[in-house]
Amino acid sequence: MDLAAVIVIVVFALAFDFTNGFHDAANAIATSVSTRALTPRVALVMAAVMNLIGAHLGTGVAKTVGSGIIDTPTGRGGLLVVFAALLGAIVWNLVTWRLGLPTSSSHALLGGLIGAALAATSGVQWMGVLDKVVIPMLLAPVVGFALAYLLMVGVLWLFRHTHPRSTNRRFKLAQTVSAAAMGLGHGLQDAQKTIGVIVLALVTVGYQDGFHVPEWVVFAVALAMAAGTYAGGWRIIRTLGRRIVQLDPPRGFAAEATASAVLYTTAFVWKAPISTTQTITSAILGTGATRSLSAVRWGVARNIAAAWVLTLPGAAVVAAAMYAIAHYVFRV
Repeated sequence: MDLAAVIVIVVFALAFDFTNGFHDAANAIATSVSTRALTPRVALVMAAVMNLIGAHLGTGVAKTVGSGIIDTPTGRGGLLVVFAALLGAIVWNLVTWRLGLPTSSSHALLGGLIGAALAATSGVQWMGVLDKVVIPMLLAPVVGFALAYLLMVGVLWLFRHTHPRSTNRRFKLAQTVSAAAMGLGHGLQDAQKTIGVIVLALVTVGYQDGFHVPEWVVFAVALAMAAGTYAGGWRIIRTLGRRIVQLDPPRGFAAEATASAVLYTTAFVWKAPISTTQTITSAILGTGATRSLSAVRWGVARNIAAAWVLTLPGAAVVAAAMYAIAHYVFRV
């Protein structure tokens, strides 16, 4: 029975990972597609491959998600917590994808874990939530905006005497590298979150002791995310690439370079599961602000920000409701 339950959880975790891939594909490719540096299909293939590679670059974020957010539950009741958390995150991803909002799959999953744990009266590591979730959630957009703004100012100054057509041509080539770096960062950050949940389920039922990550988990998660990324999330790509600010190749490069640098730093140094969506969106806003404040469509930005704020508690409420329903149905 426990084996069947674990298999179900792994399937749902991979389903969440797939939705993460198509929901967050825009993170890696929206800027390069909107500036025509890459064609949509080439950009998606490249992002899928880089997601696959990025998932193999570390397990620090996975350990934070699997053992630093909620107390490790035990037995079938613990599996029910993980199951409800995944359902809550999947539902939230599908709803926000349908609305075309680039919300955070990371915060949907973390909110799902917190909501399900609270509904099950399991322990939540609130200091871990504050240190690894809330503070990075508040800081990452600010840092992304500021660094992208400064980098773009530097680019404008360095190329101030260069003809715009020549500058755009050079940065279209540079965006191939920066988009690949963004795809790698997305795999490094977001794949590890699903890896952490699967390993949490394995520890819960005693299939392994300690939080080490089996290679089959990494490969399965990376493959599911790559497949989801290749499927594409065109509604969100349009929002990020065109509706917030009109991007050109230099601004696209600056946004991607800044966002990927923030993703690598938080993953390798702080092992914090930050939102790739928030990071790239704030970087796009930062580069757009170098034109003028009026160049940014702040109404769209406000809607995105509202969705960011609602994601963690919203997914938590959905996951708590899923836990209550599952608990009643299965009597666990």
